[in-house]
Formats: sequence, C-alpha cells, structure tokens
Amino acid sequence: MSTTNYSFFGAVEQSFDKAAAFTKWDKGILEQIKQCNSVYQMRFPVKMDDGSIEVVEAYRVQHSQHKTPCKGGIRFSMEVNQDEVMALAALMTYKCAIVNVPFGGAKGGIKISPRKRSAYELEKITRRYTAELVKKNFIGPGIDVPAPDYGTGEREMAWIVDTYSSLRPGEIDAAGCVTGKPVSQGGVRGRREATGLGVFYGIREVCNMEDVMSKLGLTTGLEGKRVIVQGLGNVGFHSAKFFQQAGAKIVALAEYEGSIYNYDGLDVDAVFKHRVETKSILNFPGATNCEKNTDALELECDILIPAALENVINADNAPRVKTKIIGEAANGPLTPEADEIFVANGVLVVPDMFLNAGGVTVSYFEWLKNLSHVRYGRLEKRFTENMNTNILGQMEFLSGKKVKKEHRDAITHGPDEVDLVYSGLEETMITAVNEVMDCWKQNPAIPDMRTAAYVVAINKVAISYAELGIFP
Repeated sequence: MSTTNYSFFGAVEQSFDKAAAFTKWDKGILEQIKQCNSVYQMRFPVKMDDGSIEVVEAYRVQHSQHKTPCKGGIRFSMEVNQDEVMALAALMTYKCAIVNVPFGGAKGGIKISPRKRSAYELEKITRRYTAELVKKNFIGPGIDVPAPDYGTGEREMAWIVDTYSSLRPGEIDAAGCVTGKPVSQGGVRGRREATGLGVFYGIREVCNMEDVMSKLGLTTGLEGKRVIVQGLGNVGFHSAKFFQQAGAKIVALAEYEGSIYNYDGLDVDAVFKHRVETKSILNFPGATNCEKNTDALELECDILIPAALENVINADNAPRVKTKIIGEAANGPLTPEADEIFVANGVLVVPDMFLNAGGVTVSYFEWLKNLSHVRYGRLEKRFTENMNTNILGQMEFLSGKKVKKEHRDAITHGPDEVDLVYSGLEETMITAVNEVMDCWKQNPAIPDMRTAAYVVAINKVAISYAELGIFP
C-alpha cells in the first residue's frame, strides 16, 4: 500500500476484520460495531488578526453510542481530514472497551496549524467550533465529551467549557462537557502526564511477564533496557521521563526538526530544556545528530516508543527497525503491512488501542469528579491519615520501638487526588494488558497482540449491544 493512498480508517477496518474472524458474533452485529454512527463535517468563517476572513474546515465523528457519552479528543493539525477523524473515533470505541471505561468512541479535528495562529485566533476558532457542536447537539456531559489531542491542551479545553457554559446557562454538570481542563476549571490532577504514564505502566507490565520476555530474548523488568522515543510532545516526554525514572536508558529521541542519540543514555529533562532554549533537540551536548528525524526509528534498541503521528512505520522502513518491543504511544503509528513484517520478525507490538488509553482513563476520572462535584481525596484523606497514625502509635507502644520519620510519613500519608488518579490508572493498565494477553494465550491462532486486543474490544462492545436488546 503506498503512503499516498493510505487510508487510516481502512487500516482500522482491516485490523477489525482480521480480529472479527476469531469471534462468534453475527455479521450484522460486527458491521454495526465497525461503522461510524455519525459524521459531522463543518465549515465556518473566522475573522483573522489581519482582518481577512478564513473558512475553517472541522469535524466531529461519533463512532459508537453503545455507551454514552461518546468520548474523544480534538486535534488541531493541517493533516486533519475525515478519514483520519473517523479512524481515531473508531479506535476510541475499542480503547474504551478494553480498559473498561463506559464511553462510546468519538474524535474531533480542526484543519489549522496552531503554530501559525495567534492565541486570539485560536480562541476564536475554538469557541466557534464549540458553538457549532452545541448547535447540533454534538457536545454535552451526557452526549459527547471532547478532550485534548495533538495541537491542543488545557487552554483550549478551558475555552470550550466556558463557551458551552455560556450557551447552556444553569446546567449544573456543565464542567463535565469536556475533560483535560485546567485544575482551576474542574480538571483533575495527573491528567497532563496520564497518557505517557499509561504507556509506561502498560510496557512495564509486559516486561514483567517472564514467558513473554523469554521469547523475545530479554530479561524481565525495565532496568537497563534501551529505549527510543519518537516525539517529545506531552505523551513522548512523559513516557520517556517515567522510563528513565524506572532505570531504563533513553538512547535516542526524535522530533520533527531531527533526532539525536547517545548509547550511554540521554537526560530527558536536559534535552527538553535544551529544546526550549534553542527551539531544537539537535546539537544537544554529548549526543550525535541524525540526518533525518525518522532515522531514530531504525537505531538498535530494546523498546521503541513512537509517540508522534500515525503511519510513521510502514512497509518501507519496517524491515530496518531493530527493536524487540514497540509500544504504540501515538494513534496508528504502524500500518497493517508493518504489522505483518513485525509478526514475521518476532517483534512484539503493544498496540495503541489500549496502550495510550491513559488519557481517556484519567479523563473518565475527571468526568466523574465533575459530575460528583467533589475533589478526589477530600472526604477520606484526613480520616485515613488519622487512622494510620493511631495504628502506628499502637504498634510503637506495643513494640517499644520508634519508626523513622521517612517511614512514618509514608505509612501515615493519606491519598491526595493525584495519588488516587495514578493508582486508578495503574490498575486499569495492568488489568487491560493481562486481559489482552490472556485472550491471545487462549487462542494461539491469533497472530499478534493487536488482533487479540481487537478481539477483546469487539466482544465487549457486542455484549453491550446484545444486553441493550438492540440485536435480539
């Protein structure tokens, strides 16, 4: 398949069909699950800073309403098109199903380059987009809940919730219309690093499986593993940072301006600081520059983390990739042809459809917080601390020994919001990895982990439809 004719949604359908052969469901149910339920394509005029009027192209796709609300990010990119948004919405459906988050899948996109727009222009475009969604009932805490994605962040989500609230006065749960907001606007602590942390938890769990690592010729655990990360955005940066903290070596980093490597390891924070100061990761002290940013994908390592855009590893460069494990932190970084090559070469691909589900998992926690109107930890933190202090005091009294201060602080500590978010995310990712692995082990005919993940997702969505009585 040439990259010029590449259809992202077609690739998702191809993976779906491959997995559907390993399920028992009726063809009609499978067809319903596969298709996008609603596609909203819009054009709206916006007056720019220079006085000119531009017509902006934008999308919102709701792939499935087997659970409501629908959930999915909004990306700002010149690469946005209907095919991409449909594919990402479909992946959201399957992702939410695998990690047991009760949402249907959705996705949004605005065809603009955020780097070339002023903050005021971006605000006008975001607010107008939100108004269009409200007009067609494509947003709301019980309907469709957007979130940040490529090119967007907390600022854009704050504009969305403010616009929605002004158009829906008196709606008590209005803050739940979007997630990824600043904490002051109803956001949740831990959301910013959630996707990268989820990638880390997922790969860590795979690396702790002795039978899996033995097949790959690797030792268990992350200590000393050589890791390459493509993309130093929110997801890539936090993924790299958590791997580094766990004792792995970050041997190469890639961004759109180029890539760098050092087989003795790179300091992620130092590289990030260098990039902020020089606007480039290139020429980082002690590192070697690569000719192209994609060169880093082909360097030797144990774990490769593509955390940028889709279709970066395809039939052309897959044979040159020298790694044992690929963790898809981005959405759709591998084409189906690349998948086939890696299966033949014995490379384990941990698929995007649940590995990067940290964002939607913590978005779910934020949404629940908005609906309950209570901050996590507020009700139980002090009670837990007091109880643990009393228990520790009794143990010290009975034993006649005193516990060191650092140990005392760790034992008596009551959970803050971020502690509960991290704990919930860790549980979610560990459970998801094991569900997918169990499915794969129970059916040895399944060729790879991606297909196993699709089988798990299809079964869960189909059961939801069956239990709703839609397919008697």
